[in-house]
Amino acid sequence: MNEGVDKESKPMRHGFTTGACATAVAKAAAVMLITQQPQHRSEIWLPAGFYHTFDVIECEYTRDMAQCATIKDAGDDPDATDKAKIVATVTWKDGPGIELDGGAGVGRVTKPGLPVHVGEAAINPVPRRMIAKTVQEVLDEHDVHKGVRVVISVPDGEEMAKKTLNARLGIVGGISILGTRGTVVPFSTSAYKASVIQALQVAKASGCKHVALTTGGSSEKYAMQIYSDLPEEAFVQMGDFVGFSLQHAKRLGAEKVSLIGMMGKFSKVAQGVMMVHSKSAPVDLNFLADVAVEAGGDESLRAAIADANTASQAGDLALEAGVNAFFELLCRYASMHAVRHIGGGMTVETILVTMKGDVLGRAEAVG
Repeated sequence: MNEGVDKESKPMRHGFTTGACATAVAKAAAVMLITQQPQHRSEIWLPAGFYHTFDVIECEYTRDMAQCATIKDAGDDPDATDKAKIVATVTWKDGPGIELDGGAGVGRVTKPGLPVHVGEAAINPVPRRMIAKTVQEVLDEHDVHKGVRVVISVPDGEEMAKKTLNARLGIVGGISILGTRGTVVPFSTSAYKASVIQALQVAKASGCKHVALTTGGSSEKYAMQIYSDLPEEAFVQMGDFVGFSLQHAKRLGAEKVSLIGMMGKFSKVAQGVMMVHSKSAPVDLNFLADVAVEAGGDESLRAAIADANTASQAGDLALEAGVNAFFELLCRYASMHAVRHIGGGMTVETILVTMKGDVLGRAEAVG
């Protein structure tokens, strides 16, 4: 048996969000504060539609304070916060109700455009509701009419945040407490799309009418060199979701979008493909061969590109033949397809760069 194939076919293990972990320890700490008994497990209802029991560690309590933690399990997702220790501290407060805040390692919002107000702890709306509802249920169950203050902290959160885009989004000092379903789906498309929308919302709130969409870290670095006058908030990593990102950029009021990337993915956009994952659609080398001839190449170049292995190799062949107009033409096609995809109303520019950041071609289409 081929071990690699067997491993690939094995189902990916789901994990749990920081929001779910925070809810579980908030509940356990509230129970400890009331009962003065340690809690080793905490069962909560997840928005995904089922109960889950979390292991609780490091229980401490006095008559006025209770604190405990759990270790986040992100499953098979390459999550920057996997194995994070999520801590909840619950204390009595004057008056009824539940007050929620973030402690050490939980970021604080400094820019508008996020679902949490500037100045507040970066605990997103769904986790806020989960924590408040669950802790209130504990108070009701024990017939307690006093209010409590819940503080969520993540001891290594500030260091973990360096591996995220939090600083770009204006979240400083730590990670965000996130999650809409309570579960982490490995390599989740929906999670990535949500991060794109969030970044575009921050760009809008920062007044960015021109947004640069890139496919990843390298293309973003080159985009920042090309558009050094744009603020940091204007740069958004869209990954493979070209069409999706363009639609939301238009919805959020962008007037111009620059797509900056490399041959492999952007040759697909030139074909009219708006989801450029390697498995979504192959590169059409015959299309690239036709573009090369349209750009002034001869039949031998057409044959060579049609027989190429990759889009990058096709680009190399065009460069060797001195047909530099090939790249500008590809950019023009990509921009035209992008404008058509969103139904106009926005200018789209496409810039093709090499792996070293050199600009191969650029062109825009006005919607």
